[in-house]
Amino acid sequence: MAMLKKVVFLLIAANFAKSSFIDNVVEEIRKSQVEKKNTTEGVHWALIVAGSNGWYNYRHQADACHAYQILHNHGIPDERIVVMMYDDIANSEDNPTPGIVINHPKGKDVYHGVPKDYTGDDVTPKNFLKILQGEDMGMIGSGKVIKSGPNDHVFVNFVDHGAPGIVAFPDGELTAKSLNTAIKKMHKDKKFGKMVLYFEACESGSMFKNLLPKSISAYATTASNEKESSYACYYDQKRGTYLGDVYSVKWMEDSDKENLDVETLYKQFQIVKRETNTSHVMQYGDLKLNKDTVEEYQGKAEAKPITYPSVPLDAVPAPDVPMAILTHRLQAATTVEEQEKIVAEMTAILKMQEKIKATMKGIVGRATTDAKQARRILESQYDLEDHDCYEPVVQRFSMRCYRLSKYEHALRHLYALVNMCEEKISFGDIMKAIDDECY
Repeated sequence: MAMLKKVVFLLIAANFAKSSFIDNVVEEIRKSQVEKKNTTEGVHWALIVAGSNGWYNYRHQADACHAYQILHNHGIPDERIVVMMYDDIANSEDNPTPGIVINHPKGKDVYHGVPKDYTGDDVTPKNFLKILQGEDMGMIGSGKVIKSGPNDHVFVNFVDHGAPGIVAFPDGELTAKSLNTAIKKMHKDKKFGKMVLYFEACESGSMFKNLLPKSISAYATTASNEKESSYACYYDQKRGTYLGDVYSVKWMEDSDKENLDVETLYKQFQIVKRETNTSHVMQYGDLKLNKDTVEEYQGKAEAKPITYPSVPLDAVPAPDVPMAILTHRLQAATTVEEQEKIVAEMTAILKMQEKIKATMKGIVGRATTDAKQARRILESQYDLEDHDCYEPVVQRFSMRCYRLSKYEHALRHLYALVNMCEEKISFGDIMKAIDDECY
């Protein structure tokens, strides 16, 4: 009897082991089929960037955090979403709701759960280009990069200040030429099947106009054309700053409520273009991609629709934000001391703006041959085509005169450098004029 029990036990154990073995084999086959399907059909990757810092620029990080929530809610896993932001507003001493960031006056917190992949001094143009192209980041940040393959869809969302041919970072600038060179190299190296870029910045159209090819399956939309400002919106009295940017909140509030498996990129572009009546929303690159559904870039998982109460945009041009904030604060001030302090800040800003304007006028005067040419340079807005002249000139101006990441108003005068390059004023003469004026 004991022997029979032992035989039965061994048979059961053997059968269980066999069953477990079969289960393991089946699971491995399933995993390999999923991996093969992902390799064939491709997966989503996303890079979200807020390129500024400081409480005045609250809106940029709020936009970036909101963008993350949309992609996360629609099923893109965190291991394939890379976030770059300075991360100095959520827990700022200026924040009346510590740890909470909102992107709409009646909206919920968008900061929770956001990956802190690259923060503070790691938010640079150099790191952005390395991350986008999937290069090894070593010990920098989380180390996450866009490891996309030939069938993958890559979504890039950038939010910050801009000027002709550049967008700003907390330290340094990303040039249009370097961005498009990276995109073309990624296409050549088969690092994406399709790529979509949403760019929020002043003159953001200049990052792609006549630069992003129509034949490499890359499509971009921008908050403005190549010669105008983008706009901030949603001034919040409690926080004393703007919560969002018009183009950004329009595409995100649309994605929050729409069926992304039905809505096309073109439909979203049309909606955002119509509702962003403060600037000209543009599209560039391979326009055939705008027939794709939004879910192909922002995630395919079904998400509960989110709608927001209608509130005034209170939109202002991005360059005017510091003065607009101080104007709001001045109106809300209840003591003479508060008013005097705010007026002093406004006066300091205006003085610096005049100083920057005078500096550029001086540079133009030194580089041009006569008063007529100088006036034309200062009063015109030429199309930027000569990037080889313009980009090093901008770098020299930022290094010798006003650091563009610190003096945002200086971005407003870079058109004069564009004009000098386009009028074929000697590169050496422009450089010398900058050095002499900003000794």
